[in-house]
Amino acid sequence: MKHTVNSIVSATAAVAIPLGAAMAIGALTAPDASAAGESAVVTVGLLQAQGFDVKIDRVGSAPLDQCTVTNVRNPQERTELVRVGDRGDRDFIPVVVRRTVTVSLDCSR
Repeated sequence: MKHTVNSIVSATAAVAIPLGAAMAIGALTAPDASAAGESAVVTVGLLQAQGFDVKIDRVGSAPLDQCTVTNVRNPQERTELVRVGDRGDRDFIPVVVRRTVTVSLDCSR
C-alpha cells in the first residue's frame, strides 16, 4: 500500500490524544481514565506492559503500593518515518519509537 508524505505527516501529527481515544498509529488505545483510584502498582504495571514510559508525579511519600492513582494524562507517541521497499518501489511508514504517559498519585496515607 502506497502512502503519500501528506497522509503520513497527518497521521503522525496527531500523537497527543485525549484519554480513551484511539491512538493515531496502531490499534492500541490510550490509557483509560477509569484508572483513577486504582492501585498505583497495577496501573503503572499495565501501562508499562503496553509499552509506555511512565512518568510519575506524586503527593506524599508513602510507598508505591500504598498510593492511589488520581490521574492518567498526556499519552504521547513519537514516531519516525522509515523507508521500506527496493529502489523502484520505495515507501515510508511511521514506526513508533517512544510512548510516554504521566500518572499522578496520592501517596499521602
